[in-house]
Amino acid sequence: MKFPSGLGSKPWLLGALLGSAAASAQQAHLPAIEIVGPRDASIGVADSASEGAVERESFQRRPKLRPGDIVEAVPGVVATQHSGDGKANQYFLRGFNLDHGTDFAVTVDGMPVNMPTHGHGQGYADLNFLIPELVSGVRYRKGPYFAESDDFSLAGSASLDYFSVLDAPFAELTLGANNFRRLLAAGSQTREDQTWLGAIEIEGNNGPWDVPENLRKVSAVARYSQGSPTRGFSVTGMAYKSRWTSTDQVPERLIDSGQLSRFGSLNPTDGGSTERVSLSGKWFDKGPDGETTISAYAIAYRFGLFSDFTYFLNNPVNGDQFEQTDRRRIFGAQAARTMPTKFGGLDGVLSFGASWRGDRISEVGLYDTQARERLSTVRNDKVSQDLFSVHGQQLVYFTDRLRGYAGVRGDMLRYRVDGREPVYGAINSGRGRDSIASPKAGLAFALTPQHELYLNAGVGFHSNDVRGATIAVDPASGAAADRVPALVKGRGAELGWRFQPDENFTATVSLWQLKLDSELVYVGDAGTTEPGRASSRRGIEATMRWRLSSAWRAEFDGAVSRARFKGLAPEGEGNYIDNAVEKVFAAGITYTQGPLTTSLRLRYLGPRALDSRNVERSKAVTLLNLGVRYAVNPRLTLGLDVFNVAGKKGNDIEYAYASCSAGEIASGACGEGIDGRHVHPMEPRSARVSARWTF
Repeated sequence: MKFPSGLGSKPWLLGALLGSAAASAQQAHLPAIEIVGPRDASIGVADSASEGAVERESFQRRPKLRPGDIVEAVPGVVATQHSGDGKANQYFLRGFNLDHGTDFAVTVDGMPVNMPTHGHGQGYADLNFLIPELVSGVRYRKGPYFAESDDFSLAGSASLDYFSVLDAPFAELTLGANNFRRLLAAGSQTREDQTWLGAIEIEGNNGPWDVPENLRKVSAVARYSQGSPTRGFSVTGMAYKSRWTSTDQVPERLIDSGQLSRFGSLNPTDGGSTERVSLSGKWFDKGPDGETTISAYAIAYRFGLFSDFTYFLNNPVNGDQFEQTDRRRIFGAQAARTMPTKFGGLDGVLSFGASWRGDRISEVGLYDTQARERLSTVRNDKVSQDLFSVHGQQLVYFTDRLRGYAGVRGDMLRYRVDGREPVYGAINSGRGRDSIASPKAGLAFALTPQHELYLNAGVGFHSNDVRGATIAVDPASGAAADRVPALVKGRGAELGWRFQPDENFTATVSLWQLKLDSELVYVGDAGTTEPGRASSRRGIEATMRWRLSSAWRAEFDGAVSRARFKGLAPEGEGNYIDNAVEKVFAAGITYTQGPLTTSLRLRYLGPRALDSRNVERSKAVTLLNLGVRYAVNPRLTLGLDVFNVAGKKGNDIEYAYASCSAGEIASGACGEGIDGRHVHPMEPRSARVSARWTF
């Protein structure tokens, strides 16, 4: 690959343009420029130790129990599930239990996945509409160090891109344990500079649960792209629909006593449905003077979820099931420009841009229910919110070994809440706005051609549910409620090191810290997140990518973190942050020789505090997955995925709170509730076989 004159001698400048060039080229019918080798990012390309572009073979070849598991390609990220497979994953990263996406921003093909002011929880990021085989790239950043970083990206962000062209059309059938079945068909056609791509996925699954999950899901993608690697545009449509019955977390005490099986349910009517339809477009122009991109999207979204985490604690007669709803339209547009500059006689790269996202939520509701029938309305609101953002960042090449950048981001949130709940709806209505400025800076120093050091710092933010910014009375209790800021600031810093002796080996280490003005805390018995106290986190992360030979590749990720609330704890509480991940280790090895590919993945999620006093702690979980693919001939490829190879009996999630079952109510043993651990087991050993036919 040849590069324009002057860029080949400055890898840092090439690196600054490479990410946007790769993304743009994917929109055309020609292949994107790729970083070769096993590394996540090259020396001179990345500007921190905790950013990179994951090698495609790494995330495509690893076995995936669910679509959202693809984010585990980001070092240090764990994705689990505590409910039905139609619900968003549970994410862990950098000392966070991110619930379903708070403080971890995800985009797919340039469209945001996280949902602010969502019916189930702030920042809800549902990746179940994703078709993993279409993902062409996974880029990630951790920490609030870059001006492009948007809402929910304090802990990190992941950007997933889709192919615009496939090598050949194919159809794949997958069958597995617990009545799992999946059919995927995809293909593309190119004529001159025009490409059409289409894909459809149909899936069903019952899972290992005593109450069958009965998942029914369909996803579709259609894309038209036109142009060349230097100029082009694309238009993409996506559609997704699913419904399921869920087995949520249950009291561990009932499993231990034999009153409930490990995969049993206390409410067989829990479950939900989701619909998502989107249309997006992107235009880009890239030349020697830089690159310009303009994109826009529109999304229609519907969500309904029935959950029951406390059973008969609050309502001994009808039970505690509740329904959460979300109906919205999302519109957005963004424009960005990246260009080489001279800054005080020094070479540099200037990037700047602006974006707008508007959420028009026709209904975000909470209802008391019994067997999916509504009994009463707790909240029913109509919400409109707009986030306007601008950012700019200047990278400067001080010497052949030292470069640095400084940037700033500005965000302004405007919102309106119209309460429709008859008792407190009017008093909880309101409108307002909030704004925040987020400066960023970083330095990178090439100690030797093989060693690079990084220093990064920055301010970021996450938004709160805007219903909390206008609330006056808690509709559940009738008590006065304190309002929360709409935008909450976080401050982070990081010291990193990258070692890359050649294209076959890369290792990174980073020491980081992050301080939040207000913590978003998951509330197990309400099934949502609430703003909490200020917090502080720090930790260390290490990654290794090694191509041992033409056939063998190895990966290792390790992360240790400490998370605490700041200040004096209220009476009866402590300073531990509930469910904050403390230790994560992951390793993988891939063998590819001739027609055979084998991938073995190990993931360890260590114990963590389940309450603020660290009285209850979760158990460690170790998971081993195996994937094998064998090309029988150029047309037919057979596959085998084995999940939880060792048959471990770990839990995907654990919470500590009070609940009461129907039996405990009947026996008079409940009182004001029985405190204890509530668990959702990870799935037992299971296997799936697949056959792919390439046309």
